[in-house]
Amino acid sequence: MIYGIGIDIVKIQRMKDASEKWGRKFIEKILTENEIEYCFDKKEPYPSLAVRFAAKEALIKAIGSEIAVNMKDIEIINTENGRPLIKVSGKLKVFFEEKKIKHCHLSLSHEKEYGTACVVLET
Repeated sequence: MIYGIGIDIVKIQRMKDASEKWGRKFIEKILTENEIEYCFDKKEPYPSLAVRFAAKEALIKAIGSEIAVNMKDIEIINTENGRPLIKVSGKLKVFFEEKKIKHCHLSLSHEKEYGTACVVLET
């Protein structure tokens, strides 16, 4: 059964501007060390930063406003073949257990100006 659906879109230039203005402090506030490493291993990190931010926002929308979420309790990881997955921790992991959320489906996409993410939560 579907628990929630969320979608978000982020302008890639917005992520670049925020990163340049606030530096690593901004990035460390929203991404885990693994995510930062993944993004900055790429020639152009900002599309990957944008879709990860969009994925976190989409997940927050999918759960509604039932709990306050720390962005770093959401980690976007990739399987060996590149498939993106969401890993939760902290209060969010407890929330998933209480609500019996078993599957978190994630789709990411980026194109020239925008990064987008869609999340579907299943019990």
